[in-house]
Amino acid sequence: MQWETVIGLEVHIQLLTQSKIFSSAPTRYGAEPNTQANLIDLGMPGVLPVLNAEAVNMAIKFGLAVDANIAPRSVFERKNYFYPDLPKGYQISQYQIPVVGNGHIDIQLEDGEVKRIGITRAHLEEDAGKSLHEDIADKSGIDLNRAGTPLLEIVSEPDLRSAKEAIAYLKVLHALVRYLDICDGNMQEGSFRCDANISVRPQGQTELGTRTEIKNMNSFRYIERAINYEADRQIALIESGKQVQQQTRLYDPSNNETRPMRTKEEANDYRYFPDPDLLPLTVTQDQIDTIRAVLPELPKQKRQRFQEQYQLPEYDARVLTATRELAEYFETAVKHTQGTPKLVANWVMGDLASALNKAALDITQSPVSAEQLASLITRISDNTISGKIAKTVFEAMWAGEDNADPDAIIANRGLQQVTDSSTIEAIVDEVIANNPTQLEQYRSGKDKLFGYFVGQVMKASQGKANPQQVNELLQAKLKA
Repeated sequence: MQWETVIGLEVHIQLLTQSKIFSSAPTRYGAEPNTQANLIDLGMPGVLPVLNAEAVNMAIKFGLAVDANIAPRSVFERKNYFYPDLPKGYQISQYQIPVVGNGHIDIQLEDGEVKRIGITRAHLEEDAGKSLHEDIADKSGIDLNRAGTPLLEIVSEPDLRSAKEAIAYLKVLHALVRYLDICDGNMQEGSFRCDANISVRPQGQTELGTRTEIKNMNSFRYIERAINYEADRQIALIESGKQVQQQTRLYDPSNNETRPMRTKEEANDYRYFPDPDLLPLTVTQDQIDTIRAVLPELPKQKRQRFQEQYQLPEYDARVLTATRELAEYFETAVKHTQGTPKLVANWVMGDLASALNKAALDITQSPVSAEQLASLITRISDNTISGKIAKTVFEAMWAGEDNADPDAIIANRGLQQVTDSSTIEAIVDEVIANNPTQLEQYRSGKDKLFGYFVGQVMKASQGKANPQQVNELLQAKLKA
């Protein structure tokens, strides 16, 4: 039997506010345990939550970016459950009326097809604390620094059909929230984490199968592996005559398996009711229009502009706009170079990307600035150095030689390209004279030997001869 996987994702993004969603406590990452939780976060008697207006603005900004409905009136509710890291005994969230309604995100599949993924809702809520199970003998500790941290939970429709589609969706979403500057997207710190709802059904069946939910994943690679494992597990269960249990599961990356955590709760298990301490949230059209007016250029718009303004292929534009920082690096380099945008794109996606990847660095950590790379590319364009020599110069720049100044490196190493035609002609004549056998073979029809002669000339000139002049002189003399 052919099976179809059905996936819906719930993504929690931590909003980039300076304080928590209902209190003035800071949201800095890495502070000592329990140093960033005040009386409101702890749920002490007599204290009242006050909604962070900037968190609301960020939610609206996201809603506008995904063409979603913004609710003029939404409600905060209490989601009741008991866990040590939830001191109030409930989480303030939005259930029946979220601030952001139906929207969508478009993803590109491996075959180039564009698929639209529906967004059911995006609602504001507070984060819980964190249980600590290490470094405390036979006990667990509770760190409430995260309690009250503002989250936007983004819930997709069950429109995804494979782990690869899920990752494509998550990467588009990850780039979008960073472009909007509402989340730093740091998955290691838990700023961008995902719950995956997974079910399987026979191919062609419209009714959904029993789903399981895999909680709190914060790595694209682990999310993909977890979805594939869980889909295979469910198929194996059904084919052996057993039933899939609706439950919440955790993914264990060390063993590449999902394990049951608890039976999946329904909404009524949480006894939602409107929070009596918070008024309904009202959003005016003026507020929406004000936020819409300051929306940044989004990835799709930037990608289209790169294709039109810089005449880049669609692939190049997609790669260069994957993050806002990479796009800014590219545009800064183009602005400071005399080379073509395509040449800049090749260097950014090629040598620079390779060096960054090898060093496990982000573009913002590059030892070679956009202006420095532009200077290097300019020296290729004005024939000061060849493309091959430029790779040597780039390696020296990456290592910090001469303060990563390409002109200083070229001068100090004597790497200037030889463009004097008489000098190159003398080298060409010497190479031809020293290779009579290859010359005879070339003139008898072995055209591929032309590359051999080019290589010999470049070797004799220590790679400094202008390649275009070498080609022109060789073509003329080999045919003479």
